[in-house]
Amino acid sequence: MELAIVGVGKLGLALLEGVSARGGIAPAQIGLIDANTARVQDIAARTGARVIAPAELGQAQRILISLQPRVFPETSEWLAQENAGYISTMAGVSVATLARRLGTQRVVRVMPNLAATIGLSQTAITGPREATDAGDLAFAHHLFGSVGDAYDLPEHLFNAFTGMSASGPAYAAVVAEALADGGVRMGLPRVLANELAAKLLVASGELLQRRAHPGMLKDEVASPGGTTIAGLAALEAAGVRGGLMRAVIEATRRGTELGLDQE
Repeated sequence: MELAIVGVGKLGLALLEGVSARGGIAPAQIGLIDANTARVQDIAARTGARVIAPAELGQAQRILISLQPRVFPETSEWLAQENAGYISTMAGVSVATLARRLGTQRVVRVMPNLAATIGLSQTAITGPREATDAGDLAFAHHLFGSVGDAYDLPEHLFNAFTGMSASGPAYAAVVAEALADGGVRMGLPRVLANELAAKLLVASGELLQRRAHPGMLKDEVASPGGTTIAGLAALEAAGVRGGLMRAVIEATRRGTELGLDQE
């Protein structure tokens, strides 16, 4: 068995589908463990992967842990297997904590975001020398490269990456919802306003990737004395820029707190 996925939620399912379609691992070589027995059996039937019991975990060459950090201490005893490499998506759980609880230095810490479900994730990856030497780091790049872009990142920046990129889709959703509410306030039908807001963010993301700096796009849209600069002035008065920065700061701090809970 090439890979065991422990915790087959939205991310686990996205990885299963991504690696099966684009990552070159046959579904029959992927084992699944999840507390929701009915759901995981349905996923296995649809994808060709197989449901395994915790006692079979030792058959896996590598184990992906996609659990909530709070349950890691109570599950780490049966997760720990000899001769296996580990990849963890658990927010705030450091490489040192993973190695201590799992009894091996073959641990890779990753942080993707929800866009993995559509193949557009941004994923940070880090691991010690032992994980590199055993090929675990390269495997993690291969795995998460099947659902988006993967970046090598020093571990001390992981919580900042989590606070910005992993939490970012929620911030973008609030921006979209607020824009749609503004459209409704000014008379647009709700369904149309929601659609326009979503498509606006998608198109703006594409435009931003073609500029060297976000301010360039802002300046292109905001003509002197026009509607856009009036709207931007309102955003500045409302403190929107500062609010978004604060969201990243507080989410980063929370990631640090989650890590301390695991010490």
